[in-house]
Amino acid sequence: MTEILFYHLTESKLEEALPALLEKSVERGWKVVVQTNAEARRDMLDAHLWIFRDDSFLPHGTDEAPMSDAQPVLLTATNENRNQASVRFVVDGADPPPLGDYTRVVFMFDGHDQIQLETARAQWKNLKGEGHALTYWQQSEEGRWVKKA
Repeated sequence: MTEILFYHLTESKLEEALPALLEKSVERGWKVVVQTNAEARRDMLDAHLWIFRDDSFLPHGTDEAPMSDAQPVLLTATNENRNQASVRFVVDGADPPPLGDYTRVVFMFDGHDQIQLETARAQWKNLKGEGHALTYWQQSEEGRWVKKA
């Protein structure tokens, strides 16, 4: 069964929190796809992941780049899974594909964005109604993830 997690950003923006989670995923040997809601946002995240920290290297690419199927972290604005990822991050209120193909799906949403909050609540309600086991994580004041449900 797919593990489904909701990550509620309250103390940082996606650009600050996502890279560390992607690094941990790559360290574990997981292939990841990050789905956003627009190509412009995908491209912004792509540029950010190259420079988010001076001493970092996070191998990634977009679904528009050559050899996208070989990327350990693939950024997309579609429902496709070109790199055959087992982990999917759904960000910015994107509409996810069927979740059964993944070991883990992480919904990340900005707690200061009313539309993302409402979308996350609707996604939670829908997935809960389908019988999925869900966990909800919220950032502490220090930016650490705390399991709330």
